[in-house]
Amino acid sequence: MNKPTFEAIHRSDYQLPDYLVESIDLLFRLGEQHTRVIARSRMHRNTDVTNNKKDLVLYGEKLELVRVSVDGEEIDSGRMVLTDTQLQIIDVPDTFELEVITDINPEANTSLSGLYLSSSIFCTQCEAEGFRRITYYPDRPDVLARFTTRIEADRKKYPVLLSNGNLEEEGQLDDGFHFAQWRDPFPKPSYLFALVGGDLVAEQDVFTTRSGRQVDLFIYTEPRNRGTCGHAMKSLKKSMKWDEEVFGLEYDLDRSMIVAVDDFNMGAMENKGLNIFNSKYVLASPETATDQDYLNIEGVIAHEYFHNWTGNR
Repeated sequence: MNKPTFEAIHRSDYQLPDYLVESIDLLFRLGEQHTRVIARSRMHRNTDVTNNKKDLVLYGEKLELVRVSVDGEEIDSGRMVLTDTQLQIIDVPDTFELEVITDINPEANTSLSGLYLSSSIFCTQCEAEGFRRITYYPDRPDVLARFTTRIEADRKKYPVLLSNGNLEEEGQLDDGFHFAQWRDPFPKPSYLFALVGGDLVAEQDVFTTRSGRQVDLFIYTEPRNRGTCGHAMKSLKKSMKWDEEVFGLEYDLDRSMIVAVDDFNMGAMENKGLNIFNSKYVLASPETATDQDYLNIEGVIAHEYFHNWTGNR
């Protein structure tokens, strides 16, 4: 078996990004073996960069490129260079709208990076470089953008559709699908993007901030794990209160969400507003959990919540 090889990235080689992203609108049409992703980004040249490069370099892996356009004009093969890891578009303007359409196969993605299936749940993991398995993008932590995400999926198989930020709109479509649209008003790097779609149940609660604003709290699990999130919810509320009292940091979205999945390559991930956890750090029942299990849940819940202000800005 061939082991993957990795190229070292040295801090001394750092260069500013040539182009920045103001905002990105994502549309996902979810399918187990075929998911269509349409990404529309408003981009502009980085004024802190003094070189005269006019080419745009985007990162992408394991993607099927369907179409790419700049300001509505389709880019043909003569104006782009496509490799296994990059898409280079030659001679772009200083300000433009980029549209990239890609197809991906979540069922075949066993890397647990990008968009994949955990049992029958669509799930993402984008830290450190997973977003490039979703679409071609300047997937680096110093490029921050405001994300709007629309998810469309079979409403019977995937009744819950989640992403970062606040829920803007949801509804039924004519073909047995439904949709949910989320908007995160705060700029973030692509490694904090998250999407979840599945047959999930939620434990709900409310936290009132020190300014009197109500935040809706949701912890999502598979139906078979219903009733095992009580300690996790108490830990989340305790963390929110502690961050206010000690550092004066009040939660800044309308809702805070946690999703517990069985197949996850980390303990948890602090995606903005939508933390995704390995189930072992969320689920607990008095019949089977040890004192250490309860301590671990409280510690990991707090760790990921504190990332909202400390470490991700």
